[in-house]
Amino acid sequence: MERRLRVHLAGPDCSPEETEGMAGLAALLECGGFEVYLRSRHGIGSVLAPHTLPGDDPALERRYRAVLESAAFALEVFQVVRRCDCLVFNMNGRVPDDGGAFLAAVAFTAGKPVVLYKRDHRTKLYGNDNAMISGLSADFAPVREPARLPGEVEKAIGRCRQSNYRPGDLPPLVKLNVDLGREVWESLQRFNEPGSKTGPFALCEELAAVCEASDAYRLRA
Repeated sequence: MERRLRVHLAGPDCSPEETEGMAGLAALLECGGFEVYLRSRHGIGSVLAPHTLPGDDPALERRYRAVLESAAFALEVFQVVRRCDCLVFNMNGRVPDDGGAFLAAVAFTAGKPVVLYKRDHRTKLYGNDNAMISGLSADFAPVREPARLPGEVEKAIGRCRQSNYRPGDLPPLVKLNVDLGREVWESLQRFNEPGSKTGPFALCEELAAVCEASDAYRLRA
C-alpha cells in the first residue's frame, strides 16, 4: 500500500490562537488525504516542555537545554529534507514567522515544493510580500482560500515530480543535522509507542547521549 504524501506545516504557534489556527490547517490537509507533520504535535516540545527539565541541578539543566536546542533544530531539518514531500508555510501574522521562513528556505534549497498560505493583509511592503519569501513558491503567490490548500499542495508536489529534479549531495553541516534529526525522531517514536515506560527524564538522557555522540552537536560546542 502506497504511503500518504507527507506535508510539513510550518508557521506561528506561540500562542493558543496561533496553535488553534495551525491545527485547523492541519485538519484541512488531513481531510485532503495528506499526513501532516506539525511541530506542536510531533516535535520535541510536544513531549518535553521546559518545566519537565530537572530544576534542582543548574549544570544538568544547562546541559539538557543545549541538547534539546540541537535536537529540535536537527529534527525539523530532517523532517523537511528527508521525510516530508512538501512544506506549507502559514505566513499569517504581522510579519511571517521567522522559524517558518527558515524551514521554507531549507525546503526550497532541498528541492522540495513550498506552498505559501496567507489570509492576513498586513504587510510592510505596500501591499506586497517580500519577494525573498514569496519567491520560495513556484508562482510567487500565497494561497488565500483555505479550501484551495489541499489542491494546491497536490499540484505543487506533482509539478516537482514532473521536473525530474533529483537533489544532489547535501552540504556537510546539513547532512550532519539530518542524520542527528533522524535519530531524534526515532527516539521520539519509541517514547510515544503504546505501553512505553520511558519517562521525560529518561528521554532527556537518551537525547543527550544521541546528541553528544553526533558531530552536529560537537561542532556547536
